[in-house]
Amino acid sequence: MKSLSRHVERIIEPQAVVEGAGVKLKRSIGTQTLDYLDPFLLLDHFSSTDRRDYEAGFPLHPHRGIETVTYVLSGRVSHKDTLGSAGTIGPGDVQWMTAGRGIMHEEMPQVSPEGIAGFQLWVNLPAKLKMTAPRYQNILSAEVPEIEKENGVRIRVITGEVEGTAGPVSGIAANPIYMDVSVPSQTTFTQAIDSSNTAFAYVFQGEAKFSAADGAEQVVQSPKLVVLSAGDFVEVATADNPARFLLVSGRPLREPVARYGPFVMNTREEIEEALDDLRRGTFV
Repeated sequence: MKSLSRHVERIIEPQAVVEGAGVKLKRSIGTQTLDYLDPFLLLDHFSSTDRRDYEAGFPLHPHRGIETVTYVLSGRVSHKDTLGSAGTIGPGDVQWMTAGRGIMHEEMPQVSPEGIAGFQLWVNLPAKLKMTAPRYQNILSAEVPEIEKENGVRIRVITGEVEGTAGPVSGIAANPIYMDVSVPSQTTFTQAIDSSNTAFAYVFQGEAKFSAADGAEQVVQSPKLVVLSAGDFVEVATADNPARFLLVSGRPLREPVARYGPFVMNTREEIEEALDDLRRGTFV
């Protein structure tokens, strides 16, 4: 059977939002335009050298029913949670937190001249794992493998397996593949993607060309999120400018979604239960 190229299904313009105690973000999943891209619930891009945009951070707050992935490009973010985990992640580091039945944590960007830049992705948990034990994985940049191809393309593999290279984050229910891809100018990058997976690319530097539904090329300038159609592989090309983007795919859950702030469950009753646990002090 002939393999099928994934094309641009939608292009999402990130929306400016303010979260936590006053952190300015660009959100492309988890908005009125794109509420949910099964199994991905939210994608936030934070990037600023103005301390007023991020210094207030995200004081102690709860999560249930999801996994959160924080990937830092520059600057540093300190973390503390009710599991007793604490530490600071810096450039190239990853924090993968499985909230499961409940966790409270805080994320506080550190003020510095370089500011802060990175991403937070929320991945849904299937119903059978919504109330699993919480878990925290802290991955240092040196632990994230990088593939360098002959044409100069570089791929950091955060989770999943790419060309026999496995990322350091493991045991994730949606079986995702999360890559940070840098493509030089005048270069083509091709990547196989499991045909059963949902996939998107988030272009955050430069511009790149993706296949359009009519077979033509569609130029995508940063910052934009590209929802990819069904298919077996994606091809991305550059012209005079290089590009850098996240390429993320995962197995869709196809389950009901009930969400309220930091809680994502399958029913409204389960959301009410989470709120009751908070009120009674039995959340964690």
